[in-house]
Amino acid sequence: MEKPFKKVFIKTFGCQMNVYDSGRMADIMAGLGYEKTDNPEEADVIIINTCHIREKASDKVFSELGRYTPFKKQNPNLIIVVAGCVVQAFADEFLARAKGVDIALGPQCYHLLGQKLLEVGAQRGIRVVEADFPTESKFDFLPKHTDCAAVSFLAIQEGCDRFCSYCVVPYTRGAEYSRPFADVVAEAKDMVAKGAKEIVLLGQNVNAWHGEDENGKASSLDKLIYALAKIEGLYRIRFVTSYPSDMTDELIEAFGKEPKLMPYLHLPIQSGSDKVLKAMNRRYTVQEYSKIIEKLRAVRADIAISSDFIVGFAGENEDDFNNTLKLLDKVRFASSFSFKYSPRAGTVGAAMKGQVPEDIKGERLTVLQAKLQEHQLSFNKNCLGKELDVLIEGKGSKAGEFVGHSPYMQTVIVPFDEDIVGRIVKVKITKAALNNLVGEAV
Repeated sequence: MEKPFKKVFIKTFGCQMNVYDSGRMADIMAGLGYEKTDNPEEADVIIINTCHIREKASDKVFSELGRYTPFKKQNPNLIIVVAGCVVQAFADEFLARAKGVDIALGPQCYHLLGQKLLEVGAQRGIRVVEADFPTESKFDFLPKHTDCAAVSFLAIQEGCDRFCSYCVVPYTRGAEYSRPFADVVAEAKDMVAKGAKEIVLLGQNVNAWHGEDENGKASSLDKLIYALAKIEGLYRIRFVTSYPSDMTDELIEAFGKEPKLMPYLHLPIQSGSDKVLKAMNRRYTVQEYSKIIEKLRAVRADIAISSDFIVGFAGENEDDFNNTLKLLDKVRFASSFSFKYSPRAGTVGAAMKGQVPEDIKGERLTVLQAKLQEHQLSFNKNCLGKELDVLIEGKGSKAGEFVGHSPYMQTVIVPFDEDIVGRIVKVKITKAALNNLVGEAV
């Protein structure tokens, strides 16, 4: 007997941009009559959205495919789609390496998902790869959102022209592209109408966004934020990920002027050594980065700063690493992501001399993370007794508990006797741990 409706299972790896892309693919599938499922065994289409930033992330994709390919024995009509940066990185060899895949789409081609599903459905047995960088923008072909979570992502900029020596993004996402001002505002309004209370603006270098305004001139992120803040029903705005050199004074001032712009900024520095930053082709110095932090805290004293750190990049010595630790003590980041350097094939960094042994990378990462966690716990403990506005995003792991985020991007757990998902609740913080806060609704 034929199923009454079709189902799609989507698995997402990697960054917030991938989460956004997966949501847009879900919207495409909804237009084709597919309902989302959390059970891959009952799916008619399985979509894996991939990440290639680190080696382990890409290895996970091929491991994941090993789980899903056997499902084709019980459902011969099952179509497996792989999208994202791993497809782009291995475009020429992807189908040979991924035997069970029917459709492979690079990150700039997922708007072709519906068309490719029709092709494969009409001629079973064919396999399709699309990994070009089309001249037209994929955003022009995407449907409207079907629904939006209280906190929703909105991609406004994609690609990168920086060519950091450790990074594959320029090769997998392409050149920088900024969506037009009006298109972003229109999508934001649609998202708010579909349930979004907070919008997180996304881009590989989001603060480099310079979309055309109504006069055909390049705009800037601060102007876009002020425009979005006028949308009725939108209560919070964030943006990620930013490049230090693109933090203009006008954008910094927006943190002091616009109350809907949350007091949180993710601003990756990667290393506290100028020598290492130069080898990474990061186009700023530690002093320049520190000056940006000073300006931010001058306009918004309570702003939470988070960052990224790569430990053990080629040529990093003990003095370089100690300079990174000094920077940590100076800035005292509210949270951070930190990793051992993972050479990626095709990047300049992978061919550099002075590669740091894995055991030394591991030792340095342990020391770095201990200090980062010390500062993160201290930041969280400073919130004890304070009343914070928390946007509730879902239910907690225990009955009667709800989970949301503070203005500073901390996870907050709140007990409540009725469903408060989607509401902003004032919470008095009573407990502070490394990774979350606990409070009582006021």
